[in-house]
Amino acid sequence: MVDHLFADARLAALYDDLCAGRADFAYYLPLVMSADSVLDVGCGTGELLRLARAAGHTGRLCGLDPAAGMLAQARRRSDVDWVHGDLASVSWRREFDLIVMTGHAFQVFVTDDELRSALRAIRAALTDDGRFAFETRNPAARAWERWTPGNAVEVTDASGAQVRVEHDVKEVDGDLVRFTQTYTSPGWSRPEVSWSTLRFLNGSALAAFLSEAHLRVAEQFGDWDRSPLAEACPEIITTAVPSPIR
Repeated sequence: MVDHLFADARLAALYDDLCAGRADFAYYLPLVMSADSVLDVGCGTGELLRLARAAGHTGRLCGLDPAAGMLAQARRRSDVDWVHGDLASVSWRREFDLIVMTGHAFQVFVTDDELRSALRAIRAALTDDGRFAFETRNPAARAWERWTPGNAVEVTDASGAQVRVEHDVKEVDGDLVRFTQTYTSPGWSRPEVSWSTLRFLNGSALAAFLSEAHLRVAEQFGDWDRSPLAEACPEIITTAVPSPIR
């Protein structure tokens, strides 16, 4: 669910600093706290589940991520079940009251087959009255137009060195956006560069995929303040619930 570069522990250690001040945790944390058993798909460094434990969550918390470097960060807290893998490598059945995907991890499913497979696994892992909460960027807001080297960000790593991160969009093909992420630091022998592709589904396409997986939209918002979904809003924040399998 995360960029393959985050298999590198050095880069994974930068992730929380790169995402500092993120608004989505204020939205997701109350959902997590209200559920007895929670699965965080694409959990990354596990920050959301670590915050939940620190806030007093006493139930089952499970984080799933394919990047070993990310999970090395997450495992600094041992009272959460950290699983190395992805939805294709697990087979949970009606085990979770809440499944979340944060950080726009939902957008890494770039083909119809990948998305269908992931949603089937999520539907299977939910209890009958469970909830699936996630977000995807609203394509109408065209966020990728701001992913330019001129909007690079800088963070300081554990050694005190400055690390610069640039995004550069290479191709927009329908609802797919392909781009590079380049990490540089004065003390490094070379930059670290990755290629990524994200899918920007509109609301109607998203609803159709959910319905096919026997999930229905229970609520949607356009931003983290729970403002209504509108044409120019930056996000499509969705809570879906199981619908009957006939």
